[in-house]
Amino acid sequence: MIEVYIDGASAGDPGPSGAGVFIKGNGIVEKYSFPLGEMSNHEAEYYSLLKGLEICIEKGYTVVSFRTDSQLVDRAIEKEYVKNKTYAPLLQQALDYSKKLDLFFLKWIPSSQNKVADQLAREAIIRNKE
Repeated sequence: MIEVYIDGASAGDPGPSGAGVFIKGNGIVEKYSFPLGEMSNHEAEYYSLLKGLEICIEKGYTVVSFRTDSQLVDRAIEKEYVKNKTYAPLLQQALDYSKKLDLFFLKWIPSSQNKVADQLAREAIIRNKE
C-alpha cells in the first residue's frame, strides 16, 4: 500500500499558499511541492488532497492511504459533506478522483507526524514569489 502525506499552508488567510505531497511505500519515495497562489489555508488543504490524488491516478497507484493533519478535510471526506459551500466543488472533485482508485483511505494524523508534507507546503509558499 502507498502512503500519501498531504498538507496545505498559507502565509496569511488568505495569502500566498502551497501544497505539499509526500509519497512512500513499496520502495517509492516521492516529494512534491506546489505553489498555489493566493487562497485560504483551508483551500490549500483541499488542493493538497487533489494534487495527491492526481499524482496517484497519473502514476497508477490504485491502493492508497492518505494522511492529513487537517480535521476539516478529514471530516469532509468521511461525511462527503461540507458546511461551507465554498469548498463543495473541491470536495466533489476529490470524491470523484477517489472513486478512480481501487482502495482509498484518508486518516487524520497530528501535525507532528506530518512534518515532511508541511515542509514541502511551506517551500511552495516561498516559490509563489519566484
